[in-house]
Amino acid sequence: MTGLGEKESLFIVGEEDAGQRLDGYIAGKMPELTRSAVQKLLSEGNVTAEGKPGVKNMRVKSGWTIRVILPEPEKTELLPEDIPLDIVYEDEDLLVVNKPKGMVVHPAPGNPDGTLVNALLAHCGDSLSGINGVIRPGIVHRIDKDTSGLLIVAKNDAAHQGLASQIQEHSFTREYEAVVYGNLREDQGTINAPIGRHPIDRKKMAVTEKHSRPAITHFQVLARYGNFTYVRLRLETGRTHQIRVHMAYLGHPVAGDPVYGPKKVITSLHGQCLHARKIGFIHPITGKYLEFSSPLPEYFSTFLDMLGEPRESFLKN
Repeated sequence: MTGLGEKESLFIVGEEDAGQRLDGYIAGKMPELTRSAVQKLLSEGNVTAEGKPGVKNMRVKSGWTIRVILPEPEKTELLPEDIPLDIVYEDEDLLVVNKPKGMVVHPAPGNPDGTLVNALLAHCGDSLSGINGVIRPGIVHRIDKDTSGLLIVAKNDAAHQGLASQIQEHSFTREYEAVVYGNLREDQGTINAPIGRHPIDRKKMAVTEKHSRPAITHFQVLARYGNFTYVRLRLETGRTHQIRVHMAYLGHPVAGDPVYGPKKVITSLHGQCLHARKIGFIHPITGKYLEFSSPLPEYFSTFLDMLGEPRESFLKN
């Protein structure tokens, strides 16, 4: 029995997942939860494996039953803030918001307020999904502080679970546009390289085989500017910093990226030149396919103008 307000999920470990760490297995099956959130559930005794308390680094075996209890969300201590939101779409189950560059999605050390979550609390009141806990109400997926563009927010747990399932099944369309350093040789391609925590700098992610998860990014060149390339990128998976890590791995980091780019940063961009331009999904309640696009923000189009006429362009007039 679960307590009032608690939610329970059961998973049977398949042969293809045998040998994974328990925390990684759960994070893969419940993409709405961060790895730290999974580990918190484990430390609080909310996960069992074959009826015994789960330990984060235990290796799961084929046929095991994994039980995960999501406790009732705590009452939020976050304050609603009347921050203007660029809402592209909204109904009783979800909304799509166009996040500006520089806005943090949810509170964290160093960014306790002024976040998208603070703005959502003012706009939505109590009608936000509690699945991701007190700090991340309604947040199904995230984009970095200095990445602009479209983000979907769930107003109830049913919508949240439905959207999270689509992300897990790779049926959730997320298209980005970016300007990257250098001249990509191929007009299009796929980067299939696992991403995990950087082995030395734990604040960064990296392409690594150790303690990593599969990561796939598809890219298409839109225009070439000699020292820079304008690209469209489609996420098949959604790892932390995935596009930024994958492009740096190719030797073409995102312009302005202070973490994965060259030491001499393009300061006028105030962060990476990366925009979440398109989002598409099946509405988790109505079953209708919805798709939304966001125009390039001023910082992005200004940078393209500064680069001048492209040497080669695949853009449609």
